[in-house]
Amino acid sequence: MSSNDSAVELKILSDPIYLAGAREMILGISRRLGFNEAPATQIALAVDEALANVINHGYERQNDRPIWIRIWPTTDGQTPGLRLTIEDEAKQIDPDSICGRDLDDVKPGGLGVHIIREVMDKVIYEQRDPVGMRLTLIKELGCECSHAHPTETTNE
Repeated sequence: MSSNDSAVELKILSDPIYLAGAREMILGISRRLGFNEAPATQIALAVDEALANVINHGYERQNDRPIWIRIWPTTDGQTPGLRLTIEDEAKQIDPDSICGRDLDDVKPGGLGVHIIREVMDKVIYEQRDPVGMRLTLIKELGCECSHAHPTETTNE
């Protein structure tokens, strides 16, 4: 795996026991990059939902598979903020097929994709070559309000 000069890189196994640690790391880094408490917490929640989706759906609850989390501050000619990627070696799916369940369908669970898209400013799902998926999340500093943004999907 190439780090692509990420500021922080973490590899975890697909065991839910590691979600709290990943959440705390994202929360701390988001704060250090200048995000207030509410957006930092929302970023950590979005990452937690994405990791849970990888574990539950991508790896079908296998708890010994790799997940890579990489974080970069965005400053070079871009609006300050952060860019984060989550990569795995799970089964590939068509990025265009990734959608949350109907919000009118009231039941527990299944809101992760909605939360991710609501919290982040840019969400990009991609297939990795030759296996797995990549999720890129971008949040701009100063976007303190929660609002929906277009989601991009690409295949490698």
